[in-house]
Amino acid sequence: MKIAQMKSCKLKRWAVGLALALSSYAHVHAHQCYADPKQAYQALIAKQSAQKAMSERVNINTATAGELATLNGVGAKTAQAIVDYREGFGRFERVDDLTKVKGIGVKTLEKNRHRLTVH
Repeated sequence: MKIAQMKSCKLKRWAVGLALALSSYAHVHAHQCYADPKQAYQALIAKQSAQKAMSERVNINTATAGELATLNGVGAKTAQAIVDYREGFGRFERVDDLTKVKGIGVKTLEKNRHRLTVH
């Protein structure tokens, strides 16, 4: 294969991969438009990283307020309340003990149960 043909193949594979990535991103964020494909790709990677962070398990006995704030329905104030409760009363023995913290109800606990752990 000639060098020009090899470069052409690599370019086509890159373009197909980028097109697939952009089409999946466009499906989620159709309102966002990028003139530069590299900028669109970076936005896609940032979105995927954020989604990964949102799906990772959170140990409520060791998590920082920032990590706790990634939970569904938990803002900065409630996340800090969890940390303060843990510092004042000690480790959580069960995930359900999280409802003892002001601002965390059963609904919030259930929305996040799949992500919570108490190692």
